[in-house]
Amino acid sequence: MLKYKLIPQSKDEKIGITIPLNIAFVNLADIASCNISAREAVKLIASSIDGPVGINVIDMDCVTTTSDGIMTEGTVVLMAAGDRGKINPDFGILEMEEIPYSEELIREEPHLKQWEMYPGKRLFRGPNPKKKLIPVHNVVITGRAGNNNSATEMMNIVTMEEILLPILGQLEIMRDGNIVVGNTGEVISVGIGMTIAEKFGRIFPTRQYKAGDTAHGSGEYAKTLKRDIPIIAADKAVIAKQTIKALQFGMIPGKDIGCSPLVLSIAKAMGLEIDLDNITDRAYAELASVGITKEWLREERIPLSADEVISKADTLVPGINNPRKFKASDITLLKEIEI
Repeated sequence: MLKYKLIPQSKDEKIGITIPLNIAFVNLADIASCNISAREAVKLIASSIDGPVGINVIDMDCVTTTSDGIMTEGTVVLMAAGDRGKINPDFGILEMEEIPYSEELIREEPHLKQWEMYPGKRLFRGPNPKKKLIPVHNVVITGRAGNNNSATEMMNIVTMEEILLPILGQLEIMRDGNIVVGNTGEVISVGIGMTIAEKFGRIFPTRQYKAGDTAHGSGEYAKTLKRDIPIIAADKAVIAKQTIKALQFGMIPGKDIGCSPLVLSIAKAMGLEIDLDNITDRAYAELASVGITKEWLREERIPLSADEVISKADTLVPGINNPRKFKASDITLLKEIEI
């Protein structure tokens, strides 16, 4: 039996957000146990669902990075979009590209020094642009279903409703862990733009925006871009713990990793170094629109320990409007397909 987890398409009052299409998550290990390929598995999953569906194949034994450069264990290795039981064979399915380790890669992308904490783990982020038909966006489309930004943002193309699925939230779903559901809000809308320069990145295929800059470049308007879109994210304590792991390893916000409000708030709370001079004026303009100013970042305060930050993460870590906490199993169904 092929097992997968499904978040059904719904306007669910219990969780407080609209799920604009069906969302399926399948563990690569479960696929392997059925002696089929990942491509065969997503076609089987799509055939079991009548409506639009985004499908993410996740390898829990590999590593990836968040959009602001935090490395974590577990990653999407293939994404698909299906509708009415089918997947478009040309642009409805796409693999992520493995990125081999090299000293040159580490020099080009210093945030990947974190790889030392995950010895032997393979790295995946986004697809190779030479292997996809749809230009610019890392997206797959079939019928009404769109699965974008390397499987972290899905859309019902007919209703034009979206949902954000940050990778740490997806990994909590795979682990039956703790998640937060709500509307993205202004802080995360700004933070999404604070990316780092990566080859075959989840959003950009080339090293376009370095740590300390913003991909949005839209001033105060940046906070409105994703503000009202539903989001399923990891519990803030989980996010804080993973971010602190990178900070304590020696990653410097604004230099090695991105300058998102989340990363800056945790680093400031702990009294850790932030490269304030490397943050660009246009990034500061967007940060200031949600209250993260140069002056605030320079203010002296008594630093908190890692445990204190994690225990107070709900108040210290900004982001998500109207949040509701759940166990992942509260919003997912465990489905099985006979092979």
